[in-house]
Parts: sequence; C-alpha cells; structure tokens
Amino acid sequence: MANAYLWIKAFHLIAVIFWMAGLLYLPRLFVYHSVATPGGELEHRMEEAEAKLLRIIMNPAMIVAFLLGLILLGYNMPPPIWLLIKVALAFGLIGYHGFLAKTRKGFLAGGRPRSEKFFRRINEIPALVTIAIVILAIVKPGF
Repeated sequence: MANAYLWIKAFHLIAVIFWMAGLLYLPRLFVYHSVATPGGELEHRMEEAEAKLLRIIMNPAMIVAFLLGLILLGYNMPPPIWLLIKVALAFGLIGYHGFLAKTRKGFLAGGRPRSEKFFRRINEIPALVTIAIVILAIVKPGF
C-alpha cells in the first residue's frame, strides 16, 4: 500500500509542477497580448499560445493534480489542519486558473480585460501560494 501511495504522490507532484508552470506563464502571455495591436500578428500568436497552454498543459495538469490529490487525501483521514489549509489554497489556485481562462475569453472577444501592469502584478500570486503550500506539505506544522 505504501508503494502505491508514493507513486500517486510522485505523479501528483509532477502534475502540480506542470500546472504551476502554466499558472506562472499564462499571465506573462497576457502581458504581451495586452500591448499587441488588435488584429495584428502578435495578437494572433498570443491567442494561439494561450489556447495551447490551457488546452494541452494547464487543464490536463490541473485535473490530474486534483484527482490524485483527492486520492492522497483519502490516505490522510482524518486530515490534519495543515492539510486542510493546503487543500484550501489549492482550491484558490483552481479559482485563479478559472479567472485566467475567463480573462482569455475577454481577449478573444477583442477586448483588453486588464492592463499590462495588472498582469505583471498577478503573476506573483501562484508563486506565493505555492511557497505556502510547499511549506505546509514539508514542515507539516501542528497548529
């Protein structure tokens, strides 16, 4: 049983790494998209890159990370407080992912949903949340 747990944990972490890469990269694409000339070549390339990033990397990685995380949670019943906080932060990242996907739709509609400066600022959110999650998962504070 422990062997299965370690394999699930390994693949959960791999999925999280891919998902986090996308969460960190997509706002950077939005920075370039927000300053691109509407209808221009750069805008077209950003739309294509954003779509591929979401469809090929971010969405599948988020789903795998979530499903394997649920399985891992089942191994930790009842869950300690640090794990509940970690799960809450992960749900926050799922919400952030949804915000980014919705923002992309705003670009596709021809708008500029937010400023370049806004996208530069929010790019730090997943990094800060990831720091908190890793500390919780490694240190396992006993609140």
